[in-house]
Amino acid sequence: MIGLLLLSVAAGCIQRNRQIEKPVHDLEQIQDSGVLRVLTLYSSTSYFQYRGQEMGFQYELAEQFAAYLGVKLEVVVARNVQELTTLLLAGKGDLIAYNLPVTNELRDSIEYCGEETITHQVLVQRNKWRPAPLKDVTELIGKEVYVKPGRYLMRMNNLNEEVGGGIIIHNESSDSLSLEDLIMMVAQGKIDYTVADNDVAKLNQTYYPNLEVSMAVSHDQRASWAVRKECTQLAEAVNKWHEENTTSPKYTASMKRYFELSKTKYFYPIMSVSEGKISPYDNLFRQYAKEINWDWRLLASLAYTESNFDTTAVSWAGAKGLMQLMPRTAKAMGVPEGKEQNPEESIKGAVKYIELTASTFKSIPQPERNKFILAAYNSGTGHIIDAMALAEKYGANKYVWDDNVEKYILLKSHEEYFSDPVCKHGYFRGIETYNFVREITQRYYKYREVIKE
Repeated sequence: MIGLLLLSVAAGCIQRNRQIEKPVHDLEQIQDSGVLRVLTLYSSTSYFQYRGQEMGFQYELAEQFAAYLGVKLEVVVARNVQELTTLLLAGKGDLIAYNLPVTNELRDSIEYCGEETITHQVLVQRNKWRPAPLKDVTELIGKEVYVKPGRYLMRMNNLNEEVGGGIIIHNESSDSLSLEDLIMMVAQGKIDYTVADNDVAKLNQTYYPNLEVSMAVSHDQRASWAVRKECTQLAEAVNKWHEENTTSPKYTASMKRYFELSKTKYFYPIMSVSEGKISPYDNLFRQYAKEINWDWRLLASLAYTESNFDTTAVSWAGAKGLMQLMPRTAKAMGVPEGKEQNPEESIKGAVKYIELTASTFKSIPQPERNKFILAAYNSGTGHIIDAMALAEKYGANKYVWDDNVEKYILLKSHEEYFSDPVCKHGYFRGIETYNFVREITQRYYKYREVIKE
């Protein structure tokens, strides 16, 4: 009887050990499976979708690392930093491709690897105004600073104590204002100061060149990618790749794309509208607009906003030509390789894409449908479907763009909204699409006034 009891206890211990032990999913297993599962967060610097294409600085680095390993990349998006580590430890991903803060609490369970970046919060202010930009935190005494709640508010409250008080801190807790909205308000002169992480501030500087973002207002925080503690081979591979990759043309191109290249468009008149001409390509617009039952002047207005009628234009995101088609879109629409900057091929590809996009919004009557098509042309269809879902959820008309769906495309840069269960495509900088539709339609109305069909 005692012998049976001992056998039973031993069997139970073995069974428990089997349950506790987990098979290691390290580099060898990843290469055998042919897939690298990367964990990241939606944001302007890490991962987002733009015109149907996956983008983001951390995403591009992860893509480069996956290519280095010879495997496919699979992206798993977490809701927050805490969930990143939870999913990693649960085996839901192999690698955190995000600037994860380095902390002693996590060192027992995860292995930091790859490039160690230094992050800190900076003061966002204008660089060309009087008085001159602030250069020391003590100069904030008596100044008004608008910040989002959480770590930004906490840091400013602590800084206020450190300097002896006097900083006027506004807690912008409203869901209708995101951090990037505050940064835009600084650029526009509506407020003087806000606070952001240095990488977010630097990215926004490419949209607003009048920003000054060099003054740190917090201590440095180390951050890097991470893997599970037992995945030593994968950590070594990340470190080796990082050493070899940081001087590569692809890494340099990604850095420039997100943190250096200007995303501001400058428009110059090409032809005199008063003489009845919009561009050198009017005949092509007339010819191909008929295929989608569009007014050719609307197609011309779209082209002007996209490229300023410059057939050699290449955007920060890689869109090319007169109609600024993304590489994958151009290929899918039948634009011959190497002909992306040919004006006729660009217009033909754009018209095919517009026709395809129109089918998604066929339930919306004209002319309202064209605004949704224009919006999707700029952002990608998925983000517009998300904005429509948000509009419906919050009582707006999902079939009307002005003052309805356009309000919710703006909110897609806010975590409270892009993480809503009705949203399937995550973060998006909606202000670009909001302005895009308004600019094109307003210019189209002007064209109609002075140019005959």
